[in-house]
Amino acid sequence: MQDRLELLRIFTAAASATTFREAAARLGVSPQAVTRAVRELEDTLGETLFHRNTRSVQITRYGQDFAAQAQTALQTVDGLFDASSAKAAEMGGIVRVTAPSHVGRTYVMPVLTALMQQHPGLVADLRLSDTPSAVVDEQIDVGVRVGFIGDNRFVARSIGTVPLWVVGAPALLARVGEPKTPDALLALPVTTLINRTDGRAWSWAFRSDTQIQPRHTAFVTDDPETEVQAACAGLGFTQTSEYLLRPHVERGELVRVLRRFEPPSWTLHVYRPQRGPVPTRVRVVFDALVAHLKVLCRT
Repeated sequence: MQDRLELLRIFTAAASATTFREAAARLGVSPQAVTRAVRELEDTLGETLFHRNTRSVQITRYGQDFAAQAQTALQTVDGLFDASSAKAAEMGGIVRVTAPSHVGRTYVMPVLTALMQQHPGLVADLRLSDTPSAVVDEQIDVGVRVGFIGDNRFVARSIGTVPLWVVGAPALLARVGEPKTPDALLALPVTTLINRTDGRAWSWAFRSDTQIQPRHTAFVTDDPETEVQAACAGLGFTQTSEYLLRPHVERGELVRVLRRFEPPSWTLHVYRPQRGPVPTRVRVVFDALVAHLKVLCRT
């Protein structure tokens, strides 16, 4: 038994041709194949579609009505496939994304993976950097950033806020005690995070716009995740984003300190350059990241 959709295609070709041989030539099949398909369709419908004799083939009134319905049905099916193909074409191509290292690996990559599985033509190019990227100059399509965005060349969506915590390992607290004020950190061992852009140490921020630069550096790095590892090892107190610290605090590897002095939270943005029409694939990635990165914004 042939596929019913294929039977309809053969039948509509036969209905618009003067002979089965002509229909067969249009379809690239044998006349016998057209005859078998018409006969099978007639058996399925229980109706005669063509009057046949040794010299001619003539479509019946029922066949004419059925041919019109079949043609409409085939156009609808073809339209569905055309729409699907158009959508797939719109989603095809590269989307270049930049994000901080930990956010990119832990939160952005699963979103991109799911989108690529859903849209096989989509290619994600993920660049991980804790230094804000000049996305306009580097031809980046979508960026994720924690902190301030003041460049009016960007279209930025604020997702929520990310707290900053100060933490220390239980062994460190047992050894040097818990700081009661930010100034107390000046006499205590701390980790230091280097700004990769200028090579300077990041200052520590606290409530009321207070900033300090701790003096007793016990460990220096330019990688926030490595700094957290140093904190877990008890090398010094650390200040960094909550999403990096929460798992370690929940496991008891780190303890929050100076909670009443914590600064206002940083804003998490998903942004894209403000340039021309936005391809569908870029808009889909942008919207998916906005929806899924809300999990980072806690208090």
